[in-house]
Amino acid sequence: MQDLIELEEQGWQALSSEGEASKKFYSSVLRDDAVMLFPSGMLIDGKEKILESLAAQPWKSFQIEEPQVISLSQNAGVLVYRVTAQREGSDPYVALISSTYVFCDGTWKLVLHQQTPV
Repeated sequence: MQDLIELEEQGWQALSSEGEASKKFYSSVLRDDAVMLFPSGMLIDGKEKILESLAAQPWKSFQIEEPQVISLSQNAGVLVYRVTAQREGSDPYVALISSTYVFCDGTWKLVLHQQTPV
């Protein structure tokens, strides 16, 4: 389950990169029926819609704090943590995050991601 922490870190690194890095990373990690829940009631469902939404300005910095993996089974787990991230010219964004992964076809796939601002 330590893989999930590393995978989430790679996701934030991709979201902090210029160009297509985030789309490339998440196209390999998202399951087709993935759902993302964001502040203000925004829900994005389906891999293709999520990939389309990744065109936002990259993060300038991020810090994952207190990551904890909750094992649901040998092939499923939930990663919960606190993140502090900042985009150029913006205030820091602090949130509690949960990401649910399932292991299928030899790899971990993200099926649900939720952010709750602190």
